[in-house]
Amino acid sequence: MEHQKEHPLRLVFWETTTRCNLDCVHCRASAGPEARPDELTTDEALAFVRSLASFADPILVLSGGEPLCRDDIFEIAAESADRGLRVALATNGTLVDDAVAAQVRAAGVARTSVSLDGPEAAMHDAFRGREGSFYDAVTGLKRLKSAGLETQINTTVTRHNADTLPQVLRLALDLGVQALHLFLLVPVGCGAEISDEQMLPPERYEAVLEWLFGESQRVPIELKATCAPHYFRIMRQKAKALGADIPRGEGMSAVTKGCLAGQHVCFVSASGEVYPCGYLPVSSGNVRTTPLEEIWQTSDVFAQLRDPSLLKGKCGACEFRAVCGGCRARAYAASGDWLAEEPFCLYQPVGSEPPASAGKDQG
Repeated sequence: MEHQKEHPLRLVFWETTTRCNLDCVHCRASAGPEARPDELTTDEALAFVRSLASFADPILVLSGGEPLCRDDIFEIAAESADRGLRVALATNGTLVDDAVAAQVRAAGVARTSVSLDGPEAAMHDAFRGREGSFYDAVTGLKRLKSAGLETQINTTVTRHNADTLPQVLRLALDLGVQALHLFLLVPVGCGAEISDEQMLPPERYEAVLEWLFGESQRVPIELKATCAPHYFRIMRQKAKALGADIPRGEGMSAVTKGCLAGQHVCFVSASGEVYPCGYLPVSSGNVRTTPLEEIWQTSDVFAQLRDPSLLKGKCGACEFRAVCGGCRARAYAASGDWLAEEPFCLYQPVGSEPPASAGKDQG
């Protein structure tokens, strides 16, 4: 159990299905209208929940695809909550009517997140591939909130919506959600197809994260950056300059360190494959044949990700490597090496020479 003591499993993202009722251009899962034939069955899903709860106490995020497309999702959620796991549901919101909202609450879900990719319909609907999806998502979120659930907005930040983030934040405040989480695009799945035109250049990436920290000092809701590990460097730099505290939080609101892939986080695919995160497609086993506890303790990939001394390039030389670590998924997408340097970080470590390409637009 040494790995669980030194690297406790705090967060499990579970792709319960690849089926989805939308056609989002940036989808990590390349989801579609039909479920994969090798998707975990109900019995296998419940067995996985019991196995997970037997050795760890993570937050379990039920995602997809669209998890509400899975007929047994409430049975899975209820079993997870009954086993003592803290359950979150990540949905696009469009399938949530009053009855569904009541079922989500009854199943013991602690928080629900709804994805909004802009502050208004035209922008969101264009990315989600269906007219009316913005209205349906906001209506679904309101229904979840009315059912007594904690709510959160997830926004994937790309070139098309980066300038509208203040309006997205205003919308989150107006809707009364507990949290706004920004996801910086990772070139995986459908995201790889649009990465050249939609990935933020490093300078813009840095500016967005600086803006987020400033707003976190002002607004009364939780703001977090996901797939943006150098936010943890920026937080420290800005907090030191301002004499402010670094956000910490607990439970659903915890702020710990940058890239957690394989260190405190893992991803389980619809077919049971276990990855360091949903954007780093390097499998360490399958829960159908190997308990997650064993994978968590013995994976060579996870072991490498837990050792910051193995990081290469400027990530390896960086004084913030233990709190940031760089995005291992972006490193892998760019170079085929999950230990390579983060390709979308402007920061030059103290004492190291900037590369000839420093400051050029990489996105």
